[in-house]
Formats: sequence, structure tokens, C-alpha cells
Amino acid sequence: MTTDTDTAQAALDRRKKLILILACLGQFMVVLDIAIVTVALPSMKSNLGFSPIGLQWVVNAYTLTYAGFLLLGGRTADLFGRRRIFLIGLAVFTLASLVCGLAWSPAAMISARAIQGLGGAILSPATLTILIVTFTNPRERAHALGIWSAALASGGATGALAGGILTDYLNWRWIFLINVPIGIVGFIMARTILIESRADNASRSLDVGGAITVTAGLTALVYGVVQTDTYAWTSIHTIGALVIAAILLVAFVVIELKVTAPLVPFSTFRSRPLSGANFVMFMIGASMFAMWYFVSLYLQEVLQYSPLEAGLGFVPAALAVVVGAQISGRIVGKVGPRLILSASTFVVGLALFWMATISATSTYFNGIFGPITIAALGLGFSFPAGTFAATAGVAPQNAGLASGLVNATRQLGGAIGLAVLATIAEQHTKSLLNTLDTWQAQTSGYTLAMVIGGCVSIVAAVGAFIVPAHVKPKAITTVVTPSE
Repeated sequence: MTTDTDTAQAALDRRKKLILILACLGQFMVVLDIAIVTVALPSMKSNLGFSPIGLQWVVNAYTLTYAGFLLLGGRTADLFGRRRIFLIGLAVFTLASLVCGLAWSPAAMISARAIQGLGGAILSPATLTILIVTFTNPRERAHALGIWSAALASGGATGALAGGILTDYLNWRWIFLINVPIGIVGFIMARTILIESRADNASRSLDVGGAITVTAGLTALVYGVVQTDTYAWTSIHTIGALVIAAILLVAFVVIELKVTAPLVPFSTFRSRPLSGANFVMFMIGASMFAMWYFVSLYLQEVLQYSPLEAGLGFVPAALAVVVGAQISGRIVGKVGPRLILSASTFVVGLALFWMATISATSTYFNGIFGPITIAALGLGFSFPAGTFAATAGVAPQNAGLASGLVNATRQLGGAIGLAVLATIAEQHTKSLLNTLDTWQAQTSGYTLAMVIGGCVSIVAAVGAFIVPAHVKPKAITTVVTPSE
């Protein structure tokens, strides 16, 4: 016989499942748009008239605004309501996607991509904080984080495949336009099933100055590094950009030390789980963002794959990421995050070293398939463990901060790592063009970057020992108001 309690519990379980689906959908869209442009860049270049240097800002404009405003996005979700901020972020992201799909010039595309990154920065931490306050049981939360992390990881891994399919069969514009109907459905779902919640007794001030200075500073830093492909390290262009970056980042630190409610309270880094997890996520982001980038270029420019063929080459990696995230999410509460973080990043490092053995005459199956699958499996294992460690030990009112910080750290690592490794690879390639053919020189540049990326992952494996062996999540209490 079914009781009223059983019926109420069943309804609650259904709502939780829908919330999990919605959070995963939002996160998948955000991460997908970081990777989906990779195989479509050549088409955008010819269609919109991008210069080679300007083209990379289609990626950088999104990644930097996304990473730079993630912390502010996490704080706004806690202060002004997770449901409200989720809806705002989804709306901004969807509208910016529409403008990207209709872009008529390089300036329009880069501007829209920056706004799209801002929308993602508002949306992404809201999806995680909604999960944290919805799934309060440690075991349930670990399982939910595993699924959410799988959506995050698979979004990045399948971006190249989705971009290849849409570019080959439709048009590059559809890599952005596809977000519009998905965003509309997500908006309707969110208004229907989400209940408003916010952090209790939290300061309502926002550190906008901190968000602007850190984003501008990191943009100048990446610009300075990328410009070394054209200008020498000692040129006024490079030195000027790096000096501006240093000034802005120092200003960011000063702001954080003086404001009432800083974007990044430096005291939070006293938490070993939070500090260790963010270090590992920064390093794994630096190595893995570069891996996706260089594999895509290798498949298309050296092996002469079409965009669709290159995208299909990422399918094993996409599946491996999901499998790894699912297993990690189920066991992290039992074995602890440190063991998983250390082992997974070590495996990623070994896989990158293996991948660095490719040559211009390698094939996909004897050069890429094995290492990319294993690296992706390790990446999948690292996501839930890193997120679990970063969010487990924080006070309830800082849930948004912790989730925004761990996401921002990974994205910043990716942006900086990609800028550095791409610059090193390009300069190494140019130095070999007089002695090797173009394909051999390109491959040599890619493999050098992979070796460095492998070293970065090994450093992450060692740094994982900052995280305690076992971390027990704190209880979450929230203020819940009726749905608006």
C-alpha cells in the first residue's frame, strides 16, 4: 500500500532527477562551446575574413571571459538566488549564441563570443551549486557530481565531433545556432522545476572590480604570450602587454585585500582540499586543453582528415571521459579524492608521453587512438574527484565561491597552458621548416608540446598529495523560497 510519505518521496526523487538533467544540460552547453569551434575555424576564417592571429580569439574571447567571471557568477548564484541566476545565465548564453551564428564580421564574432563566455560564467557555477544544495546526502551528492562531471567532460570531448558534423553537413554557423532551441527548452524547464534558494547570512556586495581586473589582466597575459609568435619577447608589443597584465593582476590582489566581500577571499586557500584541488585542476586544464587542440590540428593538417573525420577521431575519448567520470563519481566518497586525483593525472601524463611518439607518417590507430583514449579516461576520473574535494570542506555560504573557483582554475589553466604550448609548438615548427617538410615540422612542434603537457600532468599528480586522503562534505543549509 502506497502512503502519502511514499508518494511525496517519489515526487521529490522525480524532481531531483529533472534538476540533475537540467544542470547537466546547462553545463554541457557551456563546455561544448569551448571545444566545438576547433574544427570549424578554417571555415570561419575564409567566410568572415579573419587574420591568422585574429582567428584564435574566437577561442580566447570565450575562454577568458568565461574563466574570469566564473567566480563572480558563483557568488551571484549564492546571493541573489540560484534559480534566478541560472535563468539569466542561460538567456545571455542563448542570445549570444544566436549573434555568433549570425555574425557578419570578425569584430562581431569576437564580441559575441566574449558575451557568450560571460553567459557561461553566470550559468556554469549555478548548475553546480544547484546540485550541491539539492543533493545533501554525501553518497547522493557524489553520484550526482559524477553525472554532472560526465556532462562537463563529454561536452569538451565531443565538441570536435559536433563541430565536424555540423560544419560538414550544414554550415559552421550551426555550431552556435543549435544552442538556441536547446536554450529555450532549458529555460522553460528551469522555470517549471527549480525552486529558488540562496545562501543564508551572506554579504550582498559584489566584487565587480575584481572580476574586471582579473579578466583584463589574464587577457593581456595571454595576448602577450600569443603575440610572441609574431613579435620577439623583448619587443615593445610583448613587454607592453605583459606589463599591463602585471599591473592589472596586482590591482586585482589589492582589490581582493581591501573589499568587504572579495571575489576570492584568500583565507579560503587555507583549506587543503580546496587549495590542492584547484592546483590539480589548473595543471590538468593546462595539459588537456592543449591535447584536444593539437590532436585536432594533427588530424586535419598532417593526416589530412576532413572536419567530420577529425571529429569522429574524438569519439573514443568522449566515451572514455564519461566512463571515467561515472566510475570516479561512484567511488570518490569511499576511497577519497587524493588517490583518484594523483593516479588519474599520472595516467594522463603517461598517455601524453605516449602520444608524443607520433610522426608525420603515423596513422590514427597506431599513433592517436590508444593514448587519447587513456588520457581521456584519466581526465574523466579527475573531474569528480577535484570537484568533490574543492566543495566538500567549504561553509554553506561559500558553495558558489568554491564551485566557481574550481571551474575558473581549470579554464584559466587551459587558456594559459594552450597559449604557452601553442606558442612553443609554432616557434619550434618554424625553426625546422628549413630542414624538414611542413608536415614533419608541424608534427615535431605538436609532439614537443605534448611532452611538456605530460610533464605538467606529472606535476599535478605530485601536487594532488596536498589534498587530504579523505574529505567529508559539510552539511548544507539553504533558504528556500517559493518558485517565482
